[in-house]
Amino acid sequence: MRLLIAAGGTGGHVYPALAVAEALLAVPAPASALHPGGDALTGTTDGTQIYFVGSAGGFERPLLEEARSAGLQLAAYDEVRAGPLHGVALRQLPASLLNLLIGFFQALRLLRKVRPQALLLTGGWVNVPVALAAWLLRVPSLIYLPDIEPGLTIKALRPLARQVAVTTEESRAFIPEKQMLVTGYPLRRALIECLDQRGAAQAHFGLNPAKKTLLVFGGSRGARSINSALLDILPQLLADGVQVLHVSGTLDWERIQAQRAALGSPPDYHAHAYLHDMGLAFAAADVVVCRAGASVLGELPLFGLPSILVPYPHAWRYQKVNAEYLAQRGAALLLEDAKMSVELLPALRTLFGDAARLATMQTAARALAQPQGAQNVAAALRRLGAGR
Repeated sequence: MRLLIAAGGTGGHVYPALAVAEALLAVPAPASALHPGGDALTGTTDGTQIYFVGSAGGFERPLLEEARSAGLQLAAYDEVRAGPLHGVALRQLPASLLNLLIGFFQALRLLRKVRPQALLLTGGWVNVPVALAAWLLRVPSLIYLPDIEPGLTIKALRPLARQVAVTTEESRAFIPEKQMLVTGYPLRRALIECLDQRGAAQAHFGLNPAKKTLLVFGGSRGARSINSALLDILPQLLADGVQVLHVSGTLDWERIQAQRAALGSPPDYHAHAYLHDMGLAFAAADVVVCRAGASVLGELPLFGLPSILVPYPHAWRYQKVNAEYLAQRGAALLLEDAKMSVELLPALRTLFGDAARLATMQTAARALAQPQGAQNVAAALRRLGAGR
C-alpha cells in the first residue's frame, strides 16, 4: 500500500504525522489493503510505503531528517511550495497565491508519480495544494484535526476529505457527525517509551529526586512572554526549593543564557534552547507551564501531568479551547498571557504547596490519556486506502 502524508509549518502539525507514520510502518496491513502489484522498496514487510510531503524551505525538513536518521523508513520526502492566505499583508498576497499555484502543480506531479491509495493531512499551508491535487485526481483523503477547534486551513479543506479524525469528542461542534472519527492524539513512540522512566529522566537532566520539578516550555519555537515571566520569578521559585527545567526555544536562547549568568548560574535552573528528548522532560516533571497547542491534549495526559496553560493570545481561538478542555476536567489551570507576570508565581505556589490537589490533577490528566491515537489514525488511513 502506498500512502502519502502532508504536514508542515509547526511541530504541532508535523509530530502527529510522524507518529502516524511510525504506526503505519510498525503495524502489518491486511492482505485486502495491499496495493495491486505494489513493489515495496522500503517500509514494512507487507509492502507499505510512506511518502511524506512538506512545504519548501519549511520547519519540517530538519524534523524529518531527524526521524529518518532515527530509523523511520520513509519511501521519500518531497516538498512543494505553499503560502498563507490569512493574516498576510495585502502586498504579500500575490506572492502567496503564486506559491500556492506553483505548489498545486508540484503536488499534481508528485501524486501522479507516487500514485498513493490514500492521503493524510495534519495541518499547515502545505495541505492546501496537496489536498486540491488529491481531490482532482480522486485520491481519498483523511484529515487529522489536532486541536479541538479547526483552523482556517482544515475548515476550508474539510469538504474535500472523506473523513476527519479528531482528538476528542469536543470537536463534534465543528465537524459533521458522519465525517468525524474520534482517535485520540497521535503520540510518537519515543514519548511512550519514556513512561515510568522518572528516575532515569531525573538522572539524565541532573535533577535532584528529592525536589519538585517545574517544566517550562513554549512550543517548537519558544514563547518569549513565558520565558520572561519565568525569569522574573525564578529566584523565588528556587528559594522555595523548586528546581526548574526550562526549554526556551532557539529564538530567545541568547537572552536566556545572559540572564542565567546574571543570576549566578544557579544549579537548580536547567536551561536548554531545544530538547530532542521531550519524553524524558515530561517523565521528570511534576508540573508544566506551557502554551496550549494541540500536543497538550495528548502529551500531558499521557504522563498525568498537572499544568498551567497560557494560550497564545494571537492564535485564533484554538489554544484557548484546548486549555479550557483540560481545565474544565480538573487537569490544568488556565492563565491569560497578559496576567502571567502577576498570577504565575501564586498559581505555582498553590500547586506545589498542596500535594492533595496535585494528586487530584494527576489523576484527572491520566483519565484523559489515549495512548493508541497513532494506531487509530493509521488504521483509519489503511481502511481508506483499501476502499473500505
